[in-house]
Amino acid sequence: MVQVCLNGPRGAADGPVVPLTPEAMAEEAARAVAAGATDVHVHPKTPCGRDTMSPRVVAATLEAIRERVPVPVGVTTGAWAEPDPAARLARVREWTVLPDHASVNWHEPGAEEVAAALLERGVGVEAGVWSGTDGAARFARSPLGPRVLRVLAEVTDADAAARSARALLSGLGRAHGRPVLLHGEDAGAWPVLRLAGRLGLATRIGLEDTLALPDGRRAASNAELVRAGLAEYARAARDGTPAG
Repeated sequence: MVQVCLNGPRGAADGPVVPLTPEAMAEEAARAVAAGATDVHVHPKTPCGRDTMSPRVVAATLEAIRERVPVPVGVTTGAWAEPDPAARLARVREWTVLPDHASVNWHEPGAEEVAAALLERGVGVEAGVWSGTDGAARFARSPLGPRVLRVLAEVTDADAAARSARALLSGLGRAHGRPVLLHGEDAGAWPVLRLAGRLGLATRIGLEDTLALPDGRRAASNAELVRAGLAEYARAARDGTPAG
């Protein structure tokens, strides 16, 4: 599986290629899926470009994307979108249109409660376990672990990203037997994607994780990143391209 991460917390300052409106996100999703993405991760945005869990905005974003693509669509529940854990939980319970899945960062306060609320509503949970946090240890102890859709192993260290990725995977252990999606960010995005290819793990790529192609050129779209990502993944899986 190769998931496309359309925008993340990026905004207008990151350039016009980052989709900020439901219509722009839907167009980017359609092109990325046509390029080979099999799943979509998106951050719904307020009119001023800030991440939000607002039921109205989440509904508009999901409806726009689902009109254009036949694949699962997920959203973020990151604390930056709603810092107060109680308010974040309330937002999930207020959603009128449900995503297929939602990411929950296990190191954030209130993660267990948010994940439980999503599961109660029939929404798949992507357990975000970040390098450099106690997320792996918390997830290992979680009674919800066996019920999550998959684990997002998120390598936040751009330097020595492949080494950090291996350490994170080791810390996760068997991850309650759940599938693992491995990805990095910025300068670490491509080394970690190649490592995922070598290990046969699911991965993701898109403007949330990196604005640059493997050769350093600025990406023109999520679709361009997906095409490059699939090529890099296949090459790493086939001939053992170094993960650094």
